[in-house]
Amino acid sequence: MTPTIKDVAAHAGFSIATVSRAINAPHTVNPVTLEKVRQSIEALDFRPSPLGRQLRGERSRLIGVVLPTIANPVFAECLQGIDELAAAQGFRLMLMTTQYDTERERHAIETLREQRVEGLILTVADADTHALLDDLDRSGMLYVLMHNDTVRRPSVSVDNRLAAFEGVRMLIAHGHRHILMLAGTLAASDRARLRHVGYTQAMQQAGLAPAPALEIDFNADELAPSVLAHLTGSQRPTALFCSNDLLAMVVMRGLRRAHLDVPRDMSILGFDGLAMGELLAPPLSSICSPNREIGCAAWRRLIARIDGSYADASLSLTLPHTLREGATIAAISNGAQAPLVPRAREVNEGATHPAAPSSPYSAADPTTQTAHLPD
Repeated sequence: MTPTIKDVAAHAGFSIATVSRAINAPHTVNPVTLEKVRQSIEALDFRPSPLGRQLRGERSRLIGVVLPTIANPVFAECLQGIDELAAAQGFRLMLMTTQYDTERERHAIETLREQRVEGLILTVADADTHALLDDLDRSGMLYVLMHNDTVRRPSVSVDNRLAAFEGVRMLIAHGHRHILMLAGTLAASDRARLRHVGYTQAMQQAGLAPAPALEIDFNADELAPSVLAHLTGSQRPTALFCSNDLLAMVVMRGLRRAHLDVPRDMSILGFDGLAMGELLAPPLSSICSPNREIGCAAWRRLIARIDGSYADASLSLTLPHTLREGATIAAISNGAQAPLVPRAREVNEGATHPAAPSSPYSAADPTTQTAHLPD
């Protein structure tokens, strides 16, 4: 039977009120009395109820974390950074995952609020147009977003548009002209949408026509036959830009089973910079995001907001990305393979092609275009 505070009081020979003060305000209790209460707590293996403390208005020292998944190591790396700092500062984490589902996002946030968390660290589908985040703003619940690249809300991320732009430009510098972007469901990830903006701008700056993003299930560990057929047909691309490393690994396995060699037959560029990517054969080329540091920075920002020491005037923090060339990108000579789509100048003869805008919102939004494959 689980011991209660009444049992501790009887064992120590004091009133319940004295034991309660010893647990919740030990500085107000005589040291001799405090030691006897502690000995009784240890003897009975008594564990004070966190919920009871919360109901009395005391700090829960509980932080909610909402992530799409921990199957993707990018989020596990962020969580590791959060957990290390939380443990060092005496906080506990309550984790919920959403599987990229907006209804599960709502349920997770509402559940954590019911648990009286002191703040939230989360990654959502769409940071800019999220009604529940608006509710959090109105209620005063403190939160910080991770990986959601937005200037409207407290967030820590890389510049997803710029990072993708530079990555695709690297593919173009290696001679690739037929580059296709693969992503999870764009509606479930504002990060993927911004990366498609960067892809589009890099292609346009090079005088190439960008293709619609080819969407596949974020949670799939195999390529659907229709997707694999699209990637391995006679008009296959020479390079793929995958919106995350885990997707790039799934693609590499699918291509290998289709007897295509990476990078000889097709170059692959991922996004995230997962350490396990360097263990592949060949090592994965990737746009590297400082995932653990994103988690650490989100934690520091949230705790600073909770204790009132936050002094940064900006809501968003953008951390630097890097490019890891790996070995999944091979140089090709221009014209080595016929492009699946015509160059932009062939579509609009004589048109000029501007350099990539400094902001992803300064160009027409191409992210509503997606490739639809037959079932």
